[in-house]
Amino acid sequence: MKDLKEFQKTIGYEFRDESLLRQALTHSSYANEHHMKKLSDNERLEFLGDAVLEIVSSEFLYLNYTDLNEGKLSRLRASIVCEPTLAYICKEINLGDYVLLSKGEDMTGGRNRKSILSDAFEATIGAIFLDGGMEPASKYIHRFVLNDIEHKQLFYDSKTRLQEVVQANFKEALTYELLSESGPDHAKQFEVRAMVGSRTLGTGVGSTKKAAEQEAAYEGLMRLHKEDSIKII
Repeated sequence: MKDLKEFQKTIGYEFRDESLLRQALTHSSYANEHHMKKLSDNERLEFLGDAVLEIVSSEFLYLNYTDLNEGKLSRLRASIVCEPTLAYICKEINLGDYVLLSKGEDMTGGRNRKSILSDAFEATIGAIFLDGGMEPASKYIHRFVLNDIEHKQLFYDSKTRLQEVVQANFKEALTYELLSESGPDHAKQFEVRAMVGSRTLGTGVGSTKKAAEQEAAYEGLMRLHKEDSIKII
């Protein structure tokens, strides 16, 4: 496991009780492999962090999107706090490098698995809340989650949006091709690419084909925006 001091510098919060952070980054597979005492993994902190994330994000959207009704606010919140979006955030802060995993989970790609990353991220929210209260937890959420809302919403709706962009700008149809399928049944990994004709727009990896397609679609949107100057938002 990398130095936790380095991670704290990255997220901009220094723990008074570093054991909380360590627990937030401890996956159940590691706790089981090392015969740690019951409830030593990050699942309880994830439960707490999820609740803090919901209240902070709900307040933010309520105050900043005054023209949206309850249904639209709920959909927007879902796009911001869904598993793929949180996992995407984790890549920005290299959270996967710090997660404690069993050898088996590590070898089968657990360090990049979206469910593990998103759970650990929510657990870090819970840990910060316990260590310093609502204010630093809220700052953490605002810094990494409640920014660039349009792109986070785009990531959530990437398959739908890419379909619209392709229909408006290309004669060929959008297709998804499965490139590989690996891993045991309980931890499958799919790699997919999004294509228009013979052109590859993007590739994605996920624990389901749908999740891999979503990532491929988002990468495709970014590429079309950059290479073809197509408006994507």
